[in-house]
Amino acid sequence: MTRTVRGASVLITGAAMGMGRLYAERAVAEGAASVVLWDRDAHALAQTVGDLGTASKGRTRIHSYVVDVADLGAIAKAAQKVRKEVGNPDVLINNAGVVRGNGYFWETDNGDDTRPTMQVNALAPMYITREFLPGMVARAYRASRIVNIASAAGMISNPRMSVYAASKAALIGWSDSLRLELVRDDHANVKVTTVAPSYISTGMFDGARGPLLTPIMTPEYVVDQVWKAMLAGRPMLMLPWTVGFSKVLRGVLPGAAFDAVAGRFFGVYRSMDRFTGR
Repeated sequence: MTRTVRGASVLITGAAMGMGRLYAERAVAEGAASVVLWDRDAHALAQTVGDLGTASKGRTRIHSYVVDVADLGAIAKAAQKVRKEVGNPDVLINNAGVVRGNGYFWETDNGDDTRPTMQVNALAPMYITREFLPGMVARAYRASRIVNIASAAGMISNPRMSVYAASKAALIGWSDSLRLELVRDDHANVKVTTVAPSYISTGMFDGARGPLLTPIMTPEYVVDQVWKAMLAGRPMLMLPWTVGFSKVLRGVLPGAAFDAVAGRFFGVYRSMDRFTGR
């Protein structure tokens, strides 16, 4: 699986719209054998299934499941159906994500903000991957890919998004640890790619301003970069280049000096001041 997903089975969460739909379109265009779509929005999911069916002209089997990945019990039930009706996926793209609240941490609500953010962004990818990973490992002869969509917020702290940052930091730590475990246990057929992008113009971060030298990226550009990294089995993808640069600066500068550079010069700490969200 170095050039395309032709003949593979691809499962995408949060697939009814936005970047999830773009991943699905890419899989269909490359001739995937089956594309499995998970989303909680039944209406949008049905529309996407119809459009993908038309585009594939019967060459790709499209399967859809209405799943709210915040419901961790529903994940196991849906995964069981997928294994029975489609089979174990070759490619898993943990794309679903949420951002709740736009205030300081003490203004957030544990039930409405903190819990669902951690469930969808951090726990759901772990639960979903745990359902399908044994099947991937067992087929040592077949290349498999796991893509975990995290965020630059999981690497560089930012005011007014503390819970979101925590959820993505957890995702990054787990995802890269999983990659190392697979390498150490000689499961070379399964490769994990962790993606940490800055702001993307999907509507999720409406009102946010990109820091200096960090433009708000289009979904199409990000999906293209993620797809290439996934096929190549690249361990980590940080977009744009300033995300990686900021990570290096944070590692070499004293805390106060980094705060001054990130906050005053690059404007990272002011990027969420006008956030409104979708």
